[in-house]
Amino acid sequence: MEQRAHFSKKLEDLKVMVLRMAAMSESAVHKSIKAYLEGDADLAEDVIVGDDVINDMEDDIDNFSLELLALDQPMAVDLRTIIGAQRITVNLERLGDEAVNLAHRAMFLSTRPPMPHNPKMESLAATATLMLSNSLKSYVDEDVPLAGDVCRMDDKADDLNIGILRQLVSEMVTETRIVERGVHAIIGARHLERIADLATNVAESVVFIVEGTSMKHSCKE
Repeated sequence: MEQRAHFSKKLEDLKVMVLRMAAMSESAVHKSIKAYLEGDADLAEDVIVGDDVINDMEDDIDNFSLELLALDQPMAVDLRTIIGAQRITVNLERLGDEAVNLAHRAMFLSTRPPMPHNPKMESLAATATLMLSNSLKSYVDEDVPLAGDVCRMDDKADDLNIGILRQLVSEMVTETRIVERGVHAIIGARHLERIADLATNVAESVVFIVEGTSMKHSCKE
């Protein structure tokens, strides 16, 4: 019993580590989106500088997880908890990367005249951040239905990204002076869509942890 209690404490420590990293990644995403939508170069720079912290946290979680796997040889749900945490950590690191990528777009666009207002861009940003928030909440609460909701929202993010692409291409055809800015805006929308994809990956890992079911090819069904 004492050994089991000790191992359970290690699993709790692992979840705390993942949640701390999640908070950092989510903060970076929110800051990068704000910088992108408002043209805030200083905030964008904060995101870029802070990425090393997220990378270091991933390394710490990897080492801790491998130690648990090697020394404790977990089975069943405990094994899924560790493997699922590793999967989530990989996606959290990628979320940090996408935040940095979006911050670079924000820094460039902050040096140019503002683009025409695009409500779809704001909708995509709101959708991506909601998906990320809900995916992390589903991990905290082990909430499979909420994880499923995140998966189903991914189609909305995809549709908004396509709509933004079409609108920006149309605007660039009629107004060639915005082509350079338009290309960066298209890339920015792609980063937002990738944030939504990564939130979906986190949700899939939650389903794997709780139910032992792989949702990689059926998350939206």
